[in-house]
Parts: sequence; C-alpha cells; structure tokens
Amino acid sequence: MREIMKKKVSIIIPCHNEEASLRQLYAGVTEVTGALPDYEWELLFINDGSTDGTLQVIKELREGDGRIGYADLSRNFGKESAMLAGIDYATGDCAIIMDADLQDPPALIPEMLRWWEEGYQDVYARRKSRGKESRVRRRLTLAYYKLLQRTSRVNVLQNVGDFRLLDRKCLDALRQLRESERYTKGLFCWIGYRKKEIEFDRGDRVSGSSSYSMWALINLAIEGITSFTTVPLRIATLMGFVISFLTIIYIAYFLVKTLLYGDPVRGFPTLVIVTLFLGGVQLFSLGIIGEYLGKVYHETKRRPVYLVNEYSEPNETEKN
Repeated sequence: MREIMKKKVSIIIPCHNEEASLRQLYAGVTEVTGALPDYEWELLFINDGSTDGTLQVIKELREGDGRIGYADLSRNFGKESAMLAGIDYATGDCAIIMDADLQDPPALIPEMLRWWEEGYQDVYARRKSRGKESRVRRRLTLAYYKLLQRTSRVNVLQNVGDFRLLDRKCLDALRQLRESERYTKGLFCWIGYRKKEIEFDRGDRVSGSSSYSMWALINLAIEGITSFTTVPLRIATLMGFVISFLTIIYIAYFLVKTLLYGDPVRGFPTLVIVTLFLGGVQLFSLGIIGEYLGKVYHETKRRPVYLVNEYSEPNETEKN
C-alpha cells in the first residue's frame, strides 16, 4: 500500500534496440533509487519497436522488480512518440525522462529532485560537453539552435536534450498536446512553467550506435523549424516581393533601352540565367509551402500518435 507521505517518482525510459545497455542502466538507476528511500519509484520502459532482445530484457528485469512497468509499441514510432507514451502512462507526482544508453547519468537524479522539492516544475539538464561527436555535427547543431532561437517566438533551449524532471502539471500539459508531427524539445519550452537548469557532462554510449543518422537529424531540424516558426514562409514572401520589384526595374530598363537604342537580337545568356533563377526561387518557395501543407495534411488525419501492442503496469511499490 502506498505510504501517504511518500511522493511518487516515475522514470520514463524510451528504448529502441538497447538490449546491451539495459541491465547496466537498471543497475545505475536502482543504486540511486536505493539511496532515496523517502520516495516511491516507478520505472517505466517504452519499447519503441525494437528488433533485438530489448523487450525480453525488460520482462526479465520486471520479474525481479515489481516497480517496473513497460509499454511495447506496435512498431517503431520514433523517440518523440515513445516519450509521449511514457508521459501518458506515468503515474508519479513527477517524471524523469532519460535515455537508455547511459549518456544521461542516473547520478543526476538526486539533484533534480532537490530542485523539484524547492518548487521548480521543469528541471532540465544542459550538456557542458556533447561526448564523442564530430566537429562538423557539433557546429551544425549549434548553428541550428541559434537559427531556431532567432526565428521562433518560443525560446528553444540550446544544448538541452530530453533528460529532465517534469512536475505533474507539466506532464498533464504535455498530455494535451497530441500533434502527430512532434518536436518535444520545443514543446517542453512552449508549455512554460518554472524551469531550472543544471549542467552535466554528457557521456558516451556504453554500446551500439545512435539511431539518429545525419538524415534523421536533418528531418528533426526541419520539424523543429516548421513546428515553431513561420519565418520560412515569410522569407518566401519577401523573396517574391524583392524579385518582383527587381523584375519591374528590369522591364523598365529594357523599355527605355528599346525606345532609345532599338532592340537588337541579343541577351540569350541573360534570358537563360534569369529564367533558371526565377524557376529555382519558385521551386524553393513551393518546397517551403509544401512542408507546412504536409504538416496540416498529417494533422487533419487525427491518427493516434502511437499504438500499444502490450502494456504491463508496475504491481509493487518496492523492489522484491
């Protein structure tokens, strides 16, 4: 039976092909939770369509620890959707979202809880370092965040991932945001509430490799930009205005030139260049419009963000 005075903390762990790291992660988490007996704990694993033995390892861990629950999604819906599933099923007074690859250190949990007890509702971890990451990828990431901060009305935090503690008010707010085209890093900032930053050195993966390829990161970046700013549409509009203005000047120039000097048959290269340039601008603008129209198309379908194949809730409040 749940003790009245104990606050319940849910730990949400999205998993995709993390078979090799789960036992080590569990050991690290239980070491921390064991040192904090004043809280009631819930460990919620979200299996996001893993093709290895991730689900089997989760079930084995659950046999020895009744605090563990899991949701097995029907396929790989992506980390953004898996996090929403965890938020939907979490029953704690607060929830901590962390990766399964041990790049998010469980040792930071006590500090998160300390700030939560002081009244902060979103305690997020900012990376002081990004682990083993190429210089090109690091620079592109920083440039992307700067662009997003300058163009969005929402202050999307730089060098901040999904590792954070969220109060129940934040969880309830996020549950209401059911868009299928999700950019959770932006949603964390959009909901507001009282935030607190803590810093940490991001570790390296203990096994395997990141499921985020460069192409996946580019798609995520486009998702972030189109989700939280309409600046690209305004850029397309501005380009159309500037080009139209220059075209009028160009027409006036040739009109005056023809009236004064006649119209010899020349200028074919110029005609080709202008045609290709205008065609490129039009295609670029249509591409921007298409991105936003595609988001509208997907949202109007109102499909569920994820589907669950199997769910097993925690059945004990203490470790066996």
